[in-house]
Amino acid sequence: MYLPVVHGGTMADELIAPPGLKGLAVADTVLGDVRGQEGFFHYRHHDAAELARERSLEDVWTLQLNGDLPPAASSIDPGSYRTLPEGVGELVDAAADCMINPMNTLRVGILAVADCEGRGESLDRSVAELHEDAVRLAAVVPTILARHHRHRLGLDPIAPDPTVGHATDYLRMATGAMPSPDAARAVEQYLVATVDHGFNASTFTGRVVASTGADMAGALVAAVGALTGPLHGGAPSRCIEMIDEIESPERASAWIAGALDRGDKIMGFGHAVYRAEDPRGVVLRAAAESLSTTLGADGADLVRRAAGIEAEILAALAAWKPDQRIVTNVEFWAGVVLELAGLPRAMFTPTFSVSRSIGWSAHVIEQVGVGKIIRPSARYVGPEPMVSEPV
Repeated sequence: MYLPVVHGGTMADELIAPPGLKGLAVADTVLGDVRGQEGFFHYRHHDAAELARERSLEDVWTLQLNGDLPPAASSIDPGSYRTLPEGVGELVDAAADCMINPMNTLRVGILAVADCEGRGESLDRSVAELHEDAVRLAAVVPTILARHHRHRLGLDPIAPDPTVGHATDYLRMATGAMPSPDAARAVEQYLVATVDHGFNASTFTGRVVASTGADMAGALVAAVGALTGPLHGGAPSRCIEMIDEIESPERASAWIAGALDRGDKIMGFGHAVYRAEDPRGVVLRAAAESLSTTLGADGADLVRRAAGIEAEILAALAAWKPDQRIVTNVEFWAGVVLELAGLPRAMFTPTFSVSRSIGWSAHVIEQVGVGKIIRPSARYVGPEPMVSEPV
């Protein structure tokens, strides 16, 4: 609900939004929606959890950019777009020499690709050019991230393979080995489930930048910056570290009691929107269980421990705040899936950007079509200004 601002006893034009814009609709979109009370979200009216179970990442990429699923819409094939232009690989290596965080190297790489290819301001780009910018820049994200990771380890980069799927090639370039079909599919389900999720912090950030007429790369880089925050995209690795620290379901009750007494945030639990079960977590738990059956005892043990620890934490949170429903969010089971797939933990949050860059770019195109800059007001709450007496 908007609240009026009153200055000096008169009604001003400004309206006060809730803190953090929580629950406030600030734009129209056809790209999807999140219904937190129902535990449901969709991409262009298609059940997103069902898409994660049944469709490829390329299909969902096509849906978000071209408006429908194949074969109704022309399929997007990112394979030929994954190769870095000449000289950018060396720039990525140089960035990785001094940047530990792959997300920082990602920002450098995206800007370099766009600049050297002359992908200019969105205000001057046709719709077709913006669509090509969207595919090109999202497609190079896994190439940049994998190259950063391998360079930090002193390993040679692995060139993209345009003949394999996006998720498979990301794992191959990052780990140096062709992943099993089960591992590639589990990671692909994670990527599909995280392509888009309403007006979250990074998506909104990208749209604000896009509204200025800036280039696609500038909007994506701004969105990456928002994603680096641990309250937004940085939790999957912390979740798996928490599981390691707790060790077993039998130790979970004492651990959670200590954490709550200290006022610690329990990573992987609670969500700004969901009050029902996070459907992404449901998909990823099933993906983890399926993948673990192909990995032997170690994989099965991790899933067993994760499920038991999850149950103990949920029970403790329900007792701690009986008037609230605190649910498992996507990061908890995402961490388990990415761990089982063999990705290093330093790459968990960067992997989120592999999928979300697809959603961001679709939002950039939509925002450019609005043709109006996002320019809200702020409510001044400081001391009354000093007004000079007229001379």
